[in-house]
Amino acid sequence: MGGMDQHYTQVVRDLAEPTRSLKEAIPETWAGFAQLHQHAVADGALPAKVKELIALSIAVVKQCDGCIAYHAKAAARRGATAEEVGEALGVALLMDGGTASVYGPRAWDAFREFSAPS
Repeated sequence: MGGMDQHYTQVVRDLAEPTRSLKEAIPETWAGFAQLHQHAVADGALPAKVKELIALSIAVVKQCDGCIAYHAKAAARRGATAEEVGEALGVALLMDGGTASVYGPRAWDAFREFSAPS
């Protein structure tokens, strides 16, 4: 799994159709989740970039490749640096130990993929 092989871009693509389908099946529930997501990661007392780094760290601890892909992409779009991502993943490693030693590198790889020049 190299940083430039577009694995996490493909994860996002693979989730697009089933996500749309589920959204159509439960529109009110999905709308509630979408609103929660929008407000939870918006700029506030904490900048949106910091919130995406928190979400990425939680995605590592929850062992969710889809979450890693989405939040690595969002962190890159919000201007997170490699140093910031590395430190956030270090906190995930501290808090989760062994499994974060597997999912942290996955998140690192995803961030490198999404932050690479197009």
